[in-house]
Amino acid sequence: MSLPSVVPLICLAGPTASGKSAAARAIAQRWPVEIINVDSATIYRGMDIGTAKPTAQERAEVTHHLLDILDPADSYSVASFRRETLQCVRDIQARGHLPLLVGGTMMYFKALRDGLNDLPAADPEIRKALEARAAAEGWPAMHAWLKTIDPITAQRLSPNDSQRVGRALEIWQISGQPMSALLGATQPADEPVATITLSLEPLERSLLHTRIAERFDQMLELGLFAEVQALHARGDLHPGLPSVRCVGYRQLWSVLEGELDLKLAREQAISATRQLAKRQITWLRSQPDRKIIDACSPNASDQVVQLVAKLTGQP
Repeated sequence: MSLPSVVPLICLAGPTASGKSAAARAIAQRWPVEIINVDSATIYRGMDIGTAKPTAQERAEVTHHLLDILDPADSYSVASFRRETLQCVRDIQARGHLPLLVGGTMMYFKALRDGLNDLPAADPEIRKALEARAAAEGWPAMHAWLKTIDPITAQRLSPNDSQRVGRALEIWQISGQPMSALLGATQPADEPVATITLSLEPLERSLLHTRIAERFDQMLELGLFAEVQALHARGDLHPGLPSVRCVGYRQLWSVLEGELDLKLAREQAISATRQLAKRQITWLRSQPDRKIIDACSPNASDQVVQLVAKLTGQP
């Protein structure tokens, strides 16, 4: 299957535990597909079980891109995702294959579809100073500071979202203007990309909640706690990093820090995953042109394959 660049990119999206990986495998069994992972957690090396990363066998069967590209001590920007994804798309299409974007990190999908605003570039010195202040005062205090500067941005950010709170404060210090004002005043610096979103959404939310709990327990059985122990033992990682803040990891990290017992960490991880799924579904519902598939249907993967066939005109 070879698609011209003018054909919209197919995005397979959905909340966590909605069956995206199974549907992607079903597509790959029918056509020559290469998968681009749209996921802010599977980019990290050494974080396999808790991110439900494709197995070695699955990767051998289908080429996956943007997996294991970063050390957990590092951060990854939305701009980097967009740039690297578009390069992957060009390379995949040049090979005559179908680029299939699969994941649940909605801000990545948005950046791809809509483009990015022309905000100030990062300043290492300012960022270092902000991180030092956060280490002394805590990120909730930094969030309170942001609220006095940019209440619009602060309202949509969690007080513990160090990455985004820090970026908003950095933009204010560089430009002297709130990030919300800059976002409202500027046009996207990048061209938007035409996409078609196939959305795996649970029509019965309780079924997804059951899946989430079962999947987290399965992760624990597969050795998730040992995986977090190995990260903790490195000594150079901390809860302020995006990698450690990933759902499931941050709760088990708290066990190793003596802040929670394993039973409570499990409960909090499952609750946090359900909240994540709720946010993902809310974002998907804001896309009126998406193609909806019931994630809890027993033939959801078959429905996705049929939609791809219809959209691409391929047998």
